[in-house]
Amino acid sequence: MPVTIYGIRNCDTMKKAFAWLDANGVAYAFHDYRADGIAKDDISRWCEAAGWERVLNKGSRTFRALPAEARENLDEASAIALMAGEPTMIKRPVLDTGDAVEIGFKPDRYAALFGR
Repeated sequence: MPVTIYGIRNCDTMKKAFAWLDANGVAYAFHDYRADGIAKDDISRWCEAAGWERVLNKGSRTFRALPAEARENLDEASAIALMAGEPTMIKRPVLDTGDAVEIGFKPDRYAALFGR
C-alpha cells in the first residue's frame, strides 16, 4: 500500500513521525505542502475522513494571526478554504495510507495502523 506523509519538513512533530516510520521499516513518500502546495480535493478528503475540526490546526500561528471574523463561525467549507489558502493551518502530519487517514502523530496510533 502506498503511504504518503504530508506536512512541513522542519516541523518537530514531522521529524518524530519520520523517525518512527524509518525505525519501523515503513516506506513512504513525503509531500511538503509548504513547498509543493496541496490540492483542495486532498484537504476535503482528509476532512471527510477525520472531520475538519481535527484537520484544522487552530493552535497554529497562522490561524491565530487571522482577523477574529475569519476565525469565528467556521464551517467545513470555510475551514477547507482557509487551509487551501495557507497550508500551514493544517495539523501535521497527515498520514495517508490509501485506506486510512491519520491526523497528527501518536506512536501507538501508527503502531496500530501498521500492525507493529
